[in-house]
Amino acid sequence: MAEPGAVQDEVVVDVRRLRFSYKSRVALHDISFTVARKSLHGFVGPNGAGKTTTLKILATLLRANPGTCRVLGADISANYRMVRRRIGFMPDTLSMYRQMTVFECLDFFAAAYGLSLDQRDQTIKDVLALTDMTSRQHDLIRNLSRGMQQRVSLARALVHDPDLLLLDEPAAGLDPRARIELLEMLRELRRIGKTIFISSHILAELATLCDAVTIIDRGRIKYTGSLTGLLAEEGETAAYVLSLDADHPPLADALRTTAGITDVARLDEQVAYRVTFRKDKLSTNDILQAAIAAGARVVAFQRDTRQLNDAFMALTEPGGPE
Repeated sequence: MAEPGAVQDEVVVDVRRLRFSYKSRVALHDISFTVARKSLHGFVGPNGAGKTTTLKILATLLRANPGTCRVLGADISANYRMVRRRIGFMPDTLSMYRQMTVFECLDFFAAAYGLSLDQRDQTIKDVLALTDMTSRQHDLIRNLSRGMQQRVSLARALVHDPDLLLLDEPAAGLDPRARIELLEMLRELRRIGKTIFISSHILAELATLCDAVTIIDRGRIKYTGSLTGLLAEEGETAAYVLSLDADHPPLADALRTTAGITDVARLDEQVAYRVTFRKDKLSTNDILQAAIAAGARVVAFQRDTRQLNDAFMALTEPGGPE
């Protein structure tokens, strides 16, 4: 038998038939999904779908019954203390000691995790650099913008060097620049080997970030797997955006005459085209080759996030939670 904490088959989170109720209201209906090691896994659903409840269960703050949940190879009910030391949880609400400076806050939580004075000093320097907060370390948290406070919250979740990050709507309420900067930090965390489970109610926000996604609606899992797999279930066509470094009028006609391409639309205020094609007739390589043969200089070619939104809407129901 594996020791608690051993990661088997590269699975960091393994949820099986998990159920949870708030008095008479069932919040989770026998949900099951897995999160792979070193992945950036999106957890997506409308408001009230059960995302925060699930994250609190994974963080050992709520106990589900019935069902099983293994985190980092350990059953969270029997090994909750060990699990807490190896996860970093960033809740959806900012709950920090606002009268502290950034450094004081991080030092307090690092000490709570048992790090020595020397360990705390180096670790805090590292997480401040990672979150680009070194120049603000002596500022009072209450004087920071929401975007800066979100960075402190992320730094706090990282201060004990966890293996798994559980992030509940980390980009909520941020302006566009702060949102982009946060997503870049998450990419860097994945690059250095962290496993990240991140919730959001906006699928398109995670489309270029995640390698896997789980969609939940009204406490039920509607889909879990890769983004490619999600789109493969949605019809016979795919849509991609082809971005150019300069306008090239002949491109549209060249694409429209390519067998298998069903629609070519110029995007407003962009040097780009939305290309829709039959997946059984063409591959993305075929379209790129056609664009290059037409003399276009391509700078980006990526899935149109609007099609992801279509898939999300098809899987979820209108209206609020039950």
